[in-house]
Amino acid sequence: MYIQFYIGSNCSLCEDAKLQLSFFKEEHDEICIDTINIEEDDNLMEKYMMRVPVVMYKGVVLQEGNIDFVTLSESYEKMK
Repeated sequence: MYIQFYIGSNCSLCEDAKLQLSFFKEEHDEICIDTINIEEDDNLMEKYMMRVPVVMYKGVVLQEGNIDFVTLSESYEKMK
């Protein structure tokens, strides 16, 4: 199962989100995290520039902006 993790460069919220995702990954071994820098794709930049970090699963946003382990886990469990 893949989680898409959209980030930007020099993004302090993205750095915080990476830590929360590492906790999340420890609880969910089946998850692979695909980190995507939006600045490498103009379409992604346009879509997510004001929203990063964004965590998506199966095309649905689990959480964006301030990412926290509890909310992320709850959103993921609802999607399973």
